[in-house]
Amino acid sequence: MSPADPSAKPAVIVISSHVARGSVGNRAAVFALESLGYPVWAVPTVILPWHPGHGPATRIVPDDEAFTALLRDLAGSPWLGEVGAVLSGYLASPAQTRAVAALVETARQRNPGLLYVCDPVMGDFGGLYVAEALAGAIRDRLIPLADIATPNRYELEWMARRPFNDIAAVVDAARALGPATVLVTSAQAREAGATANLLVREGATLLAEHGLIDNPPNGLGDLTAAVFLARVLAGASAADALESTTASVYAILAGTAARGGDELEIETDAHHLVDPAVSVRIQAVGAGERGGTR
Repeated sequence: MSPADPSAKPAVIVISSHVARGSVGNRAAVFALESLGYPVWAVPTVILPWHPGHGPATRIVPDDEAFTALLRDLAGSPWLGEVGAVLSGYLASPAQTRAVAALVETARQRNPGLLYVCDPVMGDFGGLYVAEALAGAIRDRLIPLADIATPNRYELEWMARRPFNDIAAVVDAARALGPATVLVTSAQAREAGATANLLVREGATLLAEHGLIDNPPNGLGDLTAAVFLARVLAGASAADALESTTASVYAILAGTAARGGDELEIETDAHHLVDPAVSVRIQAVGAGERGGTR
């Protein structure tokens, strides 16, 4: 952000996986943020030809020392004042969590208003898909630093060390997690045949539901974290940020599904990032609510 142009949008450092084909990790987050006008410093944590869900794939993981040195270079750069947010997603080793934490702490010294969003990418309802040591490092080292966390329901269950049978349990775990704002994806919905994003922060617990789509492509969590961050940086209220993020991601998902895509077709439906063609109803969640479906 140049001092000569105070209206310029802040840069975002995005630290996640890179795939040659597809729209997951940095491919989803960087595209979304740049489409919404935010400069991005993109750092790959691992390089893959495609998402491993499509089949075995070569993994190129940076050496831990080299990765740490690269983030140290960014932290010491003369342009660090441009950075207004850091978003971390998929990480490839526990050492990377230490490097991310050091970068966030240094960037906050330069810009006390910096936002750190931790998307704790570690698993889904099939279980962890990273080593338990890495999942534990994300929970113990990065989550406490985060202003915003965006776990899916399984990841929140793993960090809370218990399953959730209703919305109230999800809310309780989100409040106990630590960050001031927790956006839980794949949360329980009130309606059958639906899923939800649940936003938990002081003074507000809000639910945004949308219909389930069979066999959704990967990358929805990455896209959700990036779009929500963009909405917050733009000054949206909690309700508006949740509503517009959920609508944008669902519109892109629905368009991809209608065309039979096996990867999120964000580039085709980029207009939904700005003006989603679907509406999403925001509902307040009452204290002690026990509704919801598994």
